[in-house]
This record gives sequence, C-alpha cells and structure tokens, in this order.
Amino acid sequence: MASKFFPTLVAAALATAFAGSHAGTVTVLTSFPKELTEAYKKAFESRNPGTRIEILNKNTNASISYIKELAPGQRPDVMWASAPDAFEVLAREKLLQAAPEVKNPAVPAKIGNYPINDPQGMYYGQALAGYGMMWNTRYMQAHKLPAPREWMDLARPEYFGHVAISSPSRSGTTHLTVETILQGEGWEKGWSQLLQIMGNCAAVTDRSFGVPDGVNNGQFGIGMVIDFFGLAGKYSGFPVDFVYPSVTAVVPANIALVAGAKNSTEARKFIAFTLSKDGQELLFDPKISRLPVLPYAGLKVPANYPNIHEVAKKAKVQFNSELSESRYEVVVSMFDQMVTFRLKDLQAATRAIHEADRRLRARPNAQGAALLKQARDTAYAPLVGEANVRNKEFVELFRKNRREVAVSKQVTGLEEMWSSKARANYERARDLAVQAAALAK
Repeated sequence: MASKFFPTLVAAALATAFAGSHAGTVTVLTSFPKELTEAYKKAFESRNPGTRIEILNKNTNASISYIKELAPGQRPDVMWASAPDAFEVLAREKLLQAAPEVKNPAVPAKIGNYPINDPQGMYYGQALAGYGMMWNTRYMQAHKLPAPREWMDLARPEYFGHVAISSPSRSGTTHLTVETILQGEGWEKGWSQLLQIMGNCAAVTDRSFGVPDGVNNGQFGIGMVIDFFGLAGKYSGFPVDFVYPSVTAVVPANIALVAGAKNSTEARKFIAFTLSKDGQELLFDPKISRLPVLPYAGLKVPANYPNIHEVAKKAKVQFNSELSESRYEVVVSMFDQMVTFRLKDLQAATRAIHEADRRLRARPNAQGAALLKQARDTAYAPLVGEANVRNKEFVELFRKNRREVAVSKQVTGLEEMWSSKARANYERARDLAVQAAALAK
C-alpha cells in the first residue's frame, strides 16, 4: 500500500526499517544433536530470508543455569529440550513467556493422559518420546546375547559389561529414563533394579550422545536411551534395533519462548514453524527419527514407523513431571554418588554376586544362599529412603543455591556420606558374595 502514496525509494526504506525491527538472529538454546538442529535451521532460514538461527548447544541442566544467570534482554530466545521437568523449573522461576499464537490447533491435547502442551501455555510439545533400550545386533550376535525386552533383563549375569548409560546429572533424557523406572516400580524397588542394572554397566558416559554413538559403532552392546537415539541409529543404517519396555512413559519434548528474549518476534515464528506440518515432517528424517505431536493422518509417515500413540496406550507409567521436578536434585545426586563415582566398586560387587549365584546354582548350599541374599540386599538398596524424599525440607535443601556457604556445606556433607556409605556397602557385598561362593562345594 505504501508504494501507491510514496516514492519507491521511501517505501523501500520503510519496508527495510520494518523488517529490520523484526528480523535478525534467533538464538536457540538446546541439548539436541546437530543432525536435528541443522535441519530446522536450514529449513527455517530458507523460508525466512534475513533471519538467522544461531544454535547454542548445552545439556539441559547447563541450559537452565545459563538462562538463570543472564539478565532480561541478554537471554537466548528459544529453549528446546526433551525434559518436561526442566520446563517446569523455568516456568516456576518465571523465565518463560507465553506465546499462544504459536500453538497449532491440530495438535491433540494429550498423549495418553499426559498433556502435550503446558496447561498454563508457557511451553509446547514439539515431538513425543518414550524410553527404552537400543542394541547393536552384530555385537549381540558376536557375544551370543539375547535381545532384551524389559529393563530387568539387563540385570541378568550374561549382560555384565555390555550395558551403557549416561549420567542423569549431565543428561536430561537419562534423568527421565531413571525417573520413569522409579515412578513405574516405586522408589525402593526402582532403585534396587537400577543398581542391579548399573552393576552390569561397562560405562557411564558424560553426555547422552556417548551411549548411542557407542552402540552404533559396537563399543557397547546395549544402551539405555530415549527412543530417538535408537530409532535414528536404526533408520540411518546402523546394525541397531530398539524396544520400548512395558515400564516406559511417553512425554513431549518441549519448545518455549524465553522471558527476556532478545528477538521474541522472530523466535515466535521459529517455534510456530517447528509445530507446523512442514516442521513436523522434518522429524521423519532418518538422522533425526523423532515422533511428531501432530496426528499421523495428515503427515507423510515412512513405512513401519513406530506409532507412539499405541506405545502410550500400553505404557505402564503415567509420568508425573511435578514429582520428577520436585526431587530432581536428590535423584541425580544419589545416582552420581552411588553409580557414576562408584562404578568400579559397584561392578566388583556385581561380578562377585554373579559368580556366587553361578556356583550356588550348580552346588546349592543354604548358608551360601543366605549370604548371597545378604550381599544383594547390601549392594542394591538405595541410600535414601522414600520417607526422606517425601520430606519437603529435605528435598528443598537440594534445590537451594549451592553458592550459599551453609547450603553447600550441608549438601556436600550429605553427598560425601553417601559416597562413603556406597563404597562400604559395595565392599561388604563383594565380601559376602565371595564367602557365599566358597560354600558352594
């Protein structure tokens, strides 16, 4: 309309000025791999000339800290990650901004009983995900290992040294895997299962990518992962397969506008694009292999692609993100003190327990069986009982700012106690198992 009333040069200048007030750089803070972020960056920039997507890659925990440390106007524009409890933290801290105009009305309200979008409108489901196990088929064949189907399969003696997981303190998706098992089995039984499986682990990797990379290249046999790691390996041509155990949960990976964003106008356009039909179909790229929030009926779905809605119907866990968020710091700290920092001790105890079990099966002995049970109970019991985790003051302590000297001293003291207790438990369990094995004569 302006060109009808003003000289062409003036109209062009006005158009340029208007565009300049909205275009520029959109900074996306994400834990997602380059294969995904590059695909969305390229597609969005081609549709929006003059706008550049800058990807800032950090793990989910570091992303939360990063946003908290920056002042409004200096923060990244978009937060994009798999962990819904991370978005709960950001929303609670008023670090997210509602953007109702980006919402795609075609997205269902729920997956199973879980809301796909935040009921308060602070963040939006962009893809769906479940948790399970991936394995290298050639590795399994070479080691004559059966494919696992349930989490507890991984605690069996034949899987010793063949399993890998990343640390939940460094990986939001691994934390969700751990929390899914805890919610599905209950606190005490869940930790017992986790510790038995962890005793069979060959490694606890620093980053979540280390597990699928290791399984894809045959370094590890089996990885405990979020589904897209396994599916991406499978559909990209690696000798990999993946299964959802019955104790799994299906939750959305989320995207949100950060409060105090530098370029909220273009950031809204980017979020809307990820939720559009074109944006959702990018998830089917073999290197990405994620599951869309839009119904399959309106999308070009590859043949034999998993139907996440069917998985959700069978899943035994209705994930509670508020519960997960409330005890997040306690869970990741316990895991590090019992597993990440004590893996060799846990492995030694587990190796001895497997050996005692093997011998006692061949030559039963009642006293040996009692000692073996005692060894298992000692090695695979959580250091913190469920009653403590239900104590509001206890969990709140771990959520306080560790830069405060008194808080740091108290939390560090508890963690050092847990570490020492874990080492003592594993050493005692190993000794008990050795005694049990000696009785199998």
